Amino acid sequence: MKRVISIEDLKGLFTKPYGVDAPTKQKWAEFYNENVIFTDPTQETEGLDSYIKAQEKLVKRCDDVFLETHAISITGDCGFVEWTMGLKIMGKEFIYPGTTRLLFGENGLIKEHRDYFDFCGPTFGPVPILGPFIRWLYGKFVS
Repeated sequence: MKRVISIEDLKGLFTKPYGVDAPTKQKWAEFYNENVIFTDPTQETEGLDSYIKAQEKLVKRCDDVFLETHAISITGDCGFVEWTMGLKIMGKEFIYPGTTRLLFGENGLIKEHRDYFDFCGPTFGPVPILGPFIRWLYGKFVS
């Protein structure tokens, strides 16, 4: 039987207020293929267990994490989720706006999950000396 993932399903997966637990392994398994490919600006993994470990490592590195969904679109075997992620680390908050592209397999489960967001700007921008350099470097590439 083919699983049909709805906009409400994706909203539930891509919404996590501060102070609330992340989805469980069982929850991820309801929506992701065993051989899912996950890619973001910092890593690429293959397999559901690797995907879950990547999510767990992020949560463990941070004091807290939030994810807020803004827009979701599903057309055929492709979905997009626009979101904002917040990470609290050592008393500082880092905000990352981004988008996720999801590809659904024949069984309807997510077979590819790719996150698009600027990792460097929000991470290193607030850091003295490094922040101004990052902004200068960005300016050289976009001006």
